[in-house]
Amino acid sequence: MKIGLIGLGKMGYNLALNMLDQQHTVAAYDLLPENMQGLDQKGAILAHSMEDLIAQLEKPRVVFMMVPVGKPVESILSQLEVLLEPGDIVIDGGNSHYADSVSRSERLEKKGLRYLDCGTSGGRDGAREGVCMMIGGDLSAYQHCEAFFKSIAVTDGCLYTGPSGSGHYCKMVHNGIEYGMMQAIAEGFEVLQKSQYSYDMEKVANMWNHGSVIRGWLMELAENAFQQDGNTLSGLKGIMHSTGEGKWTVEEALAKQICTPVIALSLMMRYRSLEDDSFAGKVVAALRNQFGGHAVEYKEQE
Repeated sequence: MKIGLIGLGKMGYNLALNMLDQQHTVAAYDLLPENMQGLDQKGAILAHSMEDLIAQLEKPRVVFMMVPVGKPVESILSQLEVLLEPGDIVIDGGNSHYADSVSRSERLEKKGLRYLDCGTSGGRDGAREGVCMMIGGDLSAYQHCEAFFKSIAVTDGCLYTGPSGSGHYCKMVHNGIEYGMMQAIAEGFEVLQKSQYSYDMEKVANMWNHGSVIRGWLMELAENAFQQDGNTLSGLKGIMHSTGEGKWTVEEALAKQICTPVIALSLMMRYRSLEDDSFAGKVVAALRNQFGGHAVEYKEQE
């Protein structure tokens, strides 16, 4: 399939490489030319403008957006509304709020455009080797793109979730769960760190990831973080930034009167971390950096 990919950041660049590996033709565009550097040598077509990108595609055109939430998505959509034609397909692979995806779908539908909200998980490694996607929106658009989605996804990592908004809603809840899981791991390591014993955190994480009930990718990333930044993560600040999806999950739970104390408290801990430093905060910050390349803050060297 021929795909127009907009946004070549941490996830988008690796997705482009993934798509090329699967023999898709990729026309790539980013506002920052340096983000596209080297993709042409891998076989991608580098577009110099939105108009140039659309001109490279075949009808029905398929445009995959991998840009930050909010104004960047709106800016791209306002241009696509003018450049695309009825029957064309727009995929939002970012972390947009599901309600925004519903309204955008309705807006584009009036112009004959088909919209898919695609929750994308797996971090940079997943984007490169096999992503996990939860996809809502126009069924005919999904059917047209189904083989493409499955080709870039990990085995069984692609699901059509239903009407517009359902993909990003599923990803929102996914990220809420992620908050809670990371917080539990972080708190456990803080108890170890403050105990009377001198644990090698890297070795503990490695051991826990072999046969224990809490084994998994996040534990593997914890091991990597301790290997890179030391047993106490002393160079890191325990500041845990958030993208907003944990907050949206809690807001949705409150609106529907659903009890989600673990997710809610993990969100509160994100906010607390902005005021004070803690070892648990360092662990979560390190984990977010490991899987998604999210920025961490380092202490100044004395």
